[in-house]
Amino acid sequence: QVQLVESGGGLAQPGESLRLSCAAAGSGVATIRTLAWYRESPGKERELVAEINRAGTTDYADSMRGRVTISRDGAKNTVYLDIDNLKPDDTAVYLCNARQAFRTYWGRGTQVTISS
Repeated sequence: QVQLVESGGGLAQPGESLRLSCAAAGSGVATIRTLAWYRESPGKERELVAEINRAGTTDYADSMRGRVTISRDGAKNTVYLDIDNLKPDDTAVYLCNARQAFRTYWGRGTQVTISS
């Protein structure tokens, strides 16, 4: 089992930066292959923002490439998402995702609202 808890969301202004954190815990943490961030907002499908695998290889959504950075701290079992130059369209619930060989886990999400 894996539990994921996101934090770091909140209200920010356009142009600012934000760091989201996702702490993984549970007996299955050691077998997580990939950690990822998704986001969802009303009227839009859930979309992948960024992912990082056990080797540290990263991948980003084309729409956000250059503004986001995903990283992980293995010692803390935590994955981070740094978003720069925030835009109103970044307003969404950001969800952490962990994938093992045969199972996928989701956190409950953290709300990010970008407004001036």
